Amino acid sequence: MLFRSALKTNFLVIKRSVSNIAPLNGIRVIDLTRIVAGPFCTQILGDLGADVIKIERPGSGDEARKWGPPFIKDSKESCYFISLNRNKRSVCVNLKSTLGQQIIYDLSKKADVLVENYVPGNLDGLKLGYNDLKEISPHLIYCSITGYGSEGPYSNKPGYDVIAASLGGFLHITGPENGEPIKAGVAVTDIATGLYAHGAIIAALFQREKTGIGMKIDANLLSTQLASLINIGSNYLNAGKEAKKWGTAHESIVPYESFPTKDGYFTICTGSDLQFKDLCLKMNLNHLYESEEYKTNILRVQNRRKLIPLLKNVFVQKTNKEWEIIFENAEFVCGPVNTIKEAFDDVHVKHTKIVKELNHSTVGSIKVVGPPVKYNNTVGEIRLPPPTLGEHTDNVLRDLLGYDEDKIKTLRRDKVVQ
Repeated sequence: MLFRSALKTNFLVIKRSVSNIAPLNGIRVIDLTRIVAGPFCTQILGDLGADVIKIERPGSGDEARKWGPPFIKDSKESCYFISLNRNKRSVCVNLKSTLGQQIIYDLSKKADVLVENYVPGNLDGLKLGYNDLKEISPHLIYCSITGYGSEGPYSNKPGYDVIAASLGGFLHITGPENGEPIKAGVAVTDIATGLYAHGAIIAALFQREKTGIGMKIDANLLSTQLASLINIGSNYLNAGKEAKKWGTAHESIVPYESFPTKDGYFTICTGSDLQFKDLCLKMNLNHLYESEEYKTNILRVQNRRKLIPLLKNVFVQKTNKEWEIIFENAEFVCGPVNTIKEAFDDVHVKHTKIVKELNHSTVGSIKVVGPPVKYNNTVGEIRLPPPTLGEHTDNVLRDLLGYDEDKIKTLRRDKVVQ
């Protein structure tokens, strides 16, 4: 099974308009993921037009459904789950049942991609591993998202964002200087892994166009975390330099950090000597850029302990809004440290219309942050709100797999599906 000719259709844009065709229109994904990294990956695929069928455990479903409070409008729908599962259909299947496994086999014949984030070996034990499904559906792209990969001493351990961030050095470099380790405010290792996985799946779909056969993809949290160290990892590997915490400051550029103000914090990034001069002029601190101690970035890095307190003493005298006015049209990059409310109320954010309002089947109106990437001749959009548990079981079994009503009733009676 090839890429359903979706790519070839796009190549013929000169012959017909594709402005209303999503990039992954015609691609079907079996989503056997829970929590964050996997659902984030499959949500991106859904935003790009793929038909994502989320397979959930009868009775409980994705664990993130219970990750609250907060819940939406005093319902059982968690804000956490809502953020990761739009553009998906929910089907409840008991994977420990032989008949449940048959449902996955049947789906795999009609799907292009399967994404799972079980501990390595678990799905093999259920006869749903890559080697099992490639015999049934050789065209299938099978993506496994794990904590540590399918090989090595840690391969059988469950993976969590904060543990991968701990083992991968991220917590060692995050937080105030000389302070305790601090995790990021969101699960950035999970998110980065989901992004890597989604890109790998797109690449595999292109590869299948050439070969006609699927492949196995392995993505894991720890490898993603190490790859995400970028220059910090390179500093150690190539210069033997161990990293440390810098808070919001930058090891190699000064001033480049958040400064306390009268009502919050304001972040300044001066990437050149000319930008530092402009900062001093706008703050009426001309004597600083004229000083032999601060003329170049190398000198400012060497003398940061003297320079930063001088800047802090001035920043704290005005509010964020006053500094925004003073720094308007500045040569350097700057901005206030917003609360979440302030971030969503920002005039530019409102202009982008990235926040979308959807009609959820049980709680009514909900809001989600939509796809952050725009295209000039295609669409990436929200077609479906996050599903309730098992909302689409009958629809998928009947309309996609061709099961008759008696068979579906029997499966329900035997607790194979919900």
